[in-house]
Amino acid sequence: MATENSDNPPAPPPPAPSLPQYPEMIMAAIETLNDSNGSNKSAIATYIESTYGDLPPAHATLLAHHLNKMKQSGELVLVKNNYMKPDPNAPPKRGRGRPPKPKVPLPPGTVVSPPRPRGRPPKPRDPFAPQPEPKSPSGTGRPRGRPPKKAKTASAPPQAPAPAPATGAPRGRGRPPKVKPAVAPVGC
Repeated sequence: MATENSDNPPAPPPPAPSLPQYPEMIMAAIETLNDSNGSNKSAIATYIESTYGDLPPAHATLLAHHLNKMKQSGELVLVKNNYMKPDPNAPPKRGRGRPPKPKVPLPPGTVVSPPRPRGRPPKPRDPFAPQPEPKSPSGTGRPRGRPPKKAKTASAPPQAPAPAPATGAPRGRGRPPKVKPAVAPVGC
């Protein structure tokens, strides 16, 4: 008694042996359609469907994948959503940006210096200035940064005597107003 494993989906059936590879079918479709402006994806798909009967269920996906792959490799050229064969006399397509400078071949036995490091170069040192002492990471001297706060202990340090309790109205919020000096009347 054979049991099927439900974890593994059934493998897709292999394409019919009489069916050629997709790049061959695409090139045949473009040659047969022979449009001067090229053939669009739907025209290529219609030709392949009418010529080759037994196509896989994912025909549209496979066609789009192979068209894109052929375009990337340079077998096809896409012009205004139409695919066509590249012109053999056309100059090679240049990439974006400025082209790199041509490299001059070095004579044999030449030692190549390492590339310049990134960042700003250091300032030149004064040959007559005293040599700075090398900094040692062992911690001699004062440590860097703000010193840590002292931990509060149980015994409080001696404080100034507490002020006598104030009599009268409680103090208001904020800074108290400036006291104006009393002015004596001027006699005649």
